[in-house]
Amino acid sequence: MSRSAPRVCTARADIERVVALIAALPAHGHVVLRLRDGSTCAGVVRVRGSAGVFRDPQGLEGMNAGIILECPDAPGAARHVWLDQVEHVEHLDSALGGEN
Repeated sequence: MSRSAPRVCTARADIERVVALIAALPAHGHVVLRLRDGSTCAGVVRVRGSAGVFRDPQGLEGMNAGIILECPDAPGAARHVWLDQVEHVEHLDSALGGEN
């Protein structure tokens, strides 16, 4: 697995926000994410994200986490989302209560 990320978090507040997002995005949860660039993406979280140490393109070491969203309307279609780019999470189901 590659240990590089497009961006890394080094400030405590940014790291805490990413960790909180991990808890808010359960495996199998159907969500809509609003990203920092204003776009949205919707899907089902394939696997709950986990925080890791990465290096950005400039070699700076820091923390980030990613998830993979599967599109329920397009079998096999998936999108990787870095959690540092998520501004808001909207839950479309109650998956937090039923995660395995």
